[in-house]
Amino acid sequence: MDLYEHHGKELFRAHGIETPRGIVAESAEGAAEATRELGGSSVVKIQVQIGGRGKGGGVVLVDSPERAAEEAARMLGSDFMGHEVTQVLVEELLPIAHEFYTSMLLDRSTGDYLAMMTAEGGMDIEELARTRPQALRRVHVDAMLGLRAFHVRELIGTLPVGAREGAGDVLRRIYELVRERDATLVEVNPLVQLDDGSIVALDSKVTVDDNALFRHPDIEAYAEAFPIDPVQARANEQGLQYVKLEGNVGIIGNGAGLVMSTLDVVARAGARAANFLDVGGGASADQMATSLEVVLGDPSVKAVLINIFGGITRCDLVAEGVLGALERVEAGVPLVVRLDGTNAAQGRAILEAAAHPRIVSTATMLEAAERAASLANGAAA
Repeated sequence: MDLYEHHGKELFRAHGIETPRGIVAESAEGAAEATRELGGSSVVKIQVQIGGRGKGGGVVLVDSPERAAEEAARMLGSDFMGHEVTQVLVEELLPIAHEFYTSMLLDRSTGDYLAMMTAEGGMDIEELARTRPQALRRVHVDAMLGLRAFHVRELIGTLPVGAREGAGDVLRRIYELVRERDATLVEVNPLVQLDDGSIVALDSKVTVDDNALFRHPDIEAYAEAFPIDPVQARANEQGLQYVKLEGNVGIIGNGAGLVMSTLDVVARAGARAANFLDVGGGASADQMATSLEVVLGDPSVKAVLINIFGGITRCDLVAEGVLGALERVEAGVPLVVRLDGTNAAQGRAILEAAAHPRIVSTATMLEAAERAASLANGAAA
């Protein structure tokens, strides 16, 4: 679960990491009042579960309560990179001497934690890593060993001498947060040194493992503040595994491995997935109808690829389920159906006999992906 910045900073403060004073506002008037309380000037920040706010006009310095109200009015209710803005964070302006960057994340490729730090904060860290990787220090931390003094020395060695002790303390506290809160990512960009020498986390990006939320009811409660996507809510109600993406092909499959493979094949065919949904082991008419309602609820979907491998699931029953679903759900886009495995031939025969104008039946996954990509891209054009 990705947290809002102000939620991440609540965790920071709970673990002894200093942050600016801030007030969450849900209206322009609230932003103006918060700015008055903070001394008459502030920084107003969009609160969304995504990065890149600075480059997209989502972080603005203001010199009066009136300007804070204007910027908050612009931000609130807007769509920022596909995310509805319902809150802004109004923070005090601080006298910054230096900006750094640090992060700690779970590296699934190695099974340990990766800690990073650079003296060049407040910038696009991906661009820095690509163009000048030597400026970004990286240290792998074995979870059994923990964050040791030599790890910290290596990371802070890139910083000005006067900032090292404070930054090292922040690193230790971030590691404590990661371990105790089951976080998979903690990023601070920028971590700043003020004129008085103190180290402050000016930003926060925190991701917590969804599977561990039962251990952290306080963090799970943060989700109540997140805007509810109606399509995602519908999928959650039905117990379906649904993920929204940014392409134009909706994907329905049975089994996580098959769904992930389908995403790759669609990309190879020249399109991108708009979303994907895993129907699991069953594909009855009722379940297929619900799945289609969810996938087609995304207006960016221009074609749907239904990719089913019949193991326990019989493909003839899947075919009947798809046809039954289309009696209940109006599909305004083509449905490319690929059936393989148990009773696949019978399933394809059922679809061919029905001759439904929206159904395109294919025998292989690659053919299905190519047809879905062609139909979706043709519709987009």
